[in-house]
Amino acid sequence: MSYDRIKKTAESYRPAMVKFLRELIAQPGESSGEKAHAKRILQEMKSLDFDECVIDPQGNVIGVVGQGEKLIAFDGHIDTVGIGLRENWRFDPYEGYENDEEIGGRGGSDQLGGVVSAVYGVKIMKDLNLIPNGYRVMVTGTVQEEDCDGLCWQYIHNEGHVTPEFVVSTEPTDGGVYRGHRGRMEIRVDVKGVSCHGSAPERGDNAIFKMADILQDVRALNENDAADDTEIKGLVKMLDPKYNPASEDANFLGRGTVTVSEIFFTSPSRCAVADSCSVSLDRRMTAGETFESCLQEIRDLPACRKYAEDVTVSMYTYERPSWTGLVYPTECYFPTWINPETAPHVQALKTAHEAMFGTERIGAPGAMDKRAGRPLIDKWTFSTNGVSIQGRFGIPCVGFGPGAESQAHAPNEITWKQDLVTCAAVYAAVPMLYAGEGEKLEKAPGFFQKIFGGKEK
Repeated sequence: MSYDRIKKTAESYRPAMVKFLRELIAQPGESSGEKAHAKRILQEMKSLDFDECVIDPQGNVIGVVGQGEKLIAFDGHIDTVGIGLRENWRFDPYEGYENDEEIGGRGGSDQLGGVVSAVYGVKIMKDLNLIPNGYRVMVTGTVQEEDCDGLCWQYIHNEGHVTPEFVVSTEPTDGGVYRGHRGRMEIRVDVKGVSCHGSAPERGDNAIFKMADILQDVRALNENDAADDTEIKGLVKMLDPKYNPASEDANFLGRGTVTVSEIFFTSPSRCAVADSCSVSLDRRMTAGETFESCLQEIRDLPACRKYAEDVTVSMYTYERPSWTGLVYPTECYFPTWINPETAPHVQALKTAHEAMFGTERIGAPGAMDKRAGRPLIDKWTFSTNGVSIQGRFGIPCVGFGPGAESQAHAPNEITWKQDLVTCAAVYAAVPMLYAGEGEKLEKAPGFFQKIFGGKEK
């Protein structure tokens, strides 16, 4: 395997990758509206002579190269968030722009650029005969991640019976190789009250007042220390082996957090006592925390115990149709996941990077302010499809992708052309480094014939 040849081939595809990414950016594609992105990616896969490619019933676009029974996957979500206030953008978020170094536009970093690099990384594998004997390599352009991270892989794994050896997430990593991240869940707290006329509030039972007490406890849970004499011990306690057997991993990933993201109420009028109040809590979970422990933690808050008969703590569910109309319900629980640095799939990414680009993070000059001095092996702050890939199903996952976390969901989003090339080159080298040369197998059945029961859909 010639690393110089891989790098030169990746560089030769720079103009094609830039063109492909700009054409994806030009089409809006928020969650459940990714059709144009899926169609364009499918077109590119076909033009690059992928062995098989299809859009599945949920709307995920999947391309495969190779003929083996074992599978390595590269995943990138093809939905974006909206643009927010247009006045915050210095340029049209869909027309975008490019200069010698950057590409601007919604989805450039988060994370259409990762899909582009994955498609061309597999093209390089095909060009240079870099797919190990006995292996297939798959690229998934997945849907609804921004709404419900990992839902796509629940469908791909459960309904398509797809279980790769490992998955490379192409979410933006600021030039690093990421081996995990915190999980999250969406909690709802409902409080009941009794309405009455606002002129005599003592006749009723104000649900907002009760919720105010609960929210002060939630705030304490997030902000307090974990001293022995602290009644509501803060979430920082999970960094201490006294409270968490997984504290070493928790210290790497970072502590959990909780915050209030939404509040709702009902009342007969502005001249009445509120008879219900509800809030949404965004709960980020570190190693050692589960959805059961997080729900019970809220139920055990002093104010929740005080008003126990009128308080319900639950987890949200997600049931929004995909762009194809398919509904695949799930609870809003997105598990934490982490790998040791020594894991073979992590080492394959690290070795590929070091062989071609060295032991430090690299990037265009404009990207290096957030990369210089940071370790090559690190973790994400935000959440990815890895919550299902490894968090739910135990399929090893590792991250390396073009762009920057800081660009995600921000106005004036950009990515860097050099990142597209770097990532495509690293991706191309990974399967051989992971697998080496196995025994040559007979041609296996068509991939989509297998997962779709004898016919492509």
